Amino acid sequence: MKIAVTAFPRTKQGTGASRRLRTSGRVPGIVYGANQAAQTVEFDHAAMLRHLKLEAFHASILDLTVDGVTSPALLRDFQMHPFKPLVLHVDMQRVDKNQKIHMRIPLHFVNADISVGVKVGGGAVQHVMSDIDIQCLPDDLPAYIEVDVKDLQVNHSLHVNDLQLPKGVEPIARLKNENPTVVTVQVVKEAAAESGEAGPAVTEITGQKPEAAAAGGDKKDAAAGGDKKEAAPAAAKK
Repeated sequence: MKIAVTAFPRTKQGTGASRRLRTSGRVPGIVYGANQAAQTVEFDHAAMLRHLKLEAFHASILDLTVDGVTSPALLRDFQMHPFKPLVLHVDMQRVDKNQKIHMRIPLHFVNADISVGVKVGGGAVQHVMSDIDIQCLPDDLPAYIEVDVKDLQVNHSLHVNDLQLPKGVEPIARLKNENPTVVTVQVVKEAAAESGEAGPAVTEITGQKPEAAAAGGDKKDAAAGGDKKEAAPAAAKK
């Protein structure tokens, strides 16, 4: 699915300028990468908020248009207000179709209800990972990775190297070497207690955050000016 995003050139920077921009219904941002100079931009807030609610927007090659010129780009980072539906800043990275990119892709688990470990073994499917860091050429980037747990038996697991990845897509080197657990089927605690048995422990992993380029002075100004976070009110004395 192709998603079109429009950005507008921005000349004014700094905390005050960014605050006024947000008040006017715009979102400050920056576009960088593909051996081009970084460019400060602004986005329509309502459109950006709708985009951010789409799973595909976070893991797709976007058609980014700036000042009439369209180029492929990725969403690399964004900041939200702590409790308001307010986008504070957006980072976009231009991509070169001939260079591999590193992205975090969501995992979609299928056939959990007919898994052997669930229907026969009385277990429950437990997701250890919800997304995975992969690398591939931009044209090979999938919107998600499907994980079929139909044949997964109780007390068995699928690991990263067991996943059926699309052609041209591979996990980053760290995940390939460590081969962590992605999903497992385990006997629920209540059932295990009744039988006097306990399932093996499930190991959680933390995904590696993609490396981001320096994002320009205006992003730092927003954080320094208090636009990014607001202090929590002091607790009332009893």
